[in-house]
Amino acid sequence: MLCCPLPEAIAACRVLVLGDSLSAAYGIDPREGWVALLEARLRDREPPCELVNSSIPGETSAGGLARLDRALERFSPTIVLIELGANDGLRGLPPGRLRANLEAMIRKVRRHGALPVLIGVRLPPNYGPAYREAYSAVYLQVADRMEVPLVPRLLEGVGERLELMQGDGLHPRAQAQPRILDNVWRVLEPLLPPSPRQATAAVPRA
Repeated sequence: MLCCPLPEAIAACRVLVLGDSLSAAYGIDPREGWVALLEARLRDREPPCELVNSSIPGETSAGGLARLDRALERFSPTIVLIELGANDGLRGLPPGRLRANLEAMIRKVRRHGALPVLIGVRLPPNYGPAYREAYSAVYLQVADRMEVPLVPRLLEGVGERLELMQGDGLHPRAQAQPRILDNVWRVLEPLLPPSPRQATAAVPRA
């Protein structure tokens, strides 16, 4: 998603979303997905921010890592939201592999001069408590080790409510997307450039 690019003079804030089907509005109108809602919110703020959605249904952490360099070079983001790992878990891949891929992505983002933000996900209950907890712990461990802002759980307040999930039990419905945006926004908003009003208020008066 890259709509109506902002002039370079005001595009000093550019958010890149690197994700999977949870960020690609799978099964719903793309205009109703949380990333589209985030794009609208970013463009309405002052100063506005541009958003690029580089999310692919079925994407794994290895796939995201493989295409990250190109995305960084093409879009030059200032903030990168990394929402990957659910498909690793659904395929039964070792948590250690997810950890290594997330840390490699974080290092690439930082070398590019951008700020990485990690978004955690949880696996369905049928994957067993031990495996689920090991996977969830990866995000906390990586965020702590790499000192990265963390959205602990993308589908907090959504995944456990059947009425907000599609029939596959994996993807949220359209009505759940504003809640998902709120989960991300709580972590993202403090990282954005301050508005001119906020900047003025922060200047000490003589």
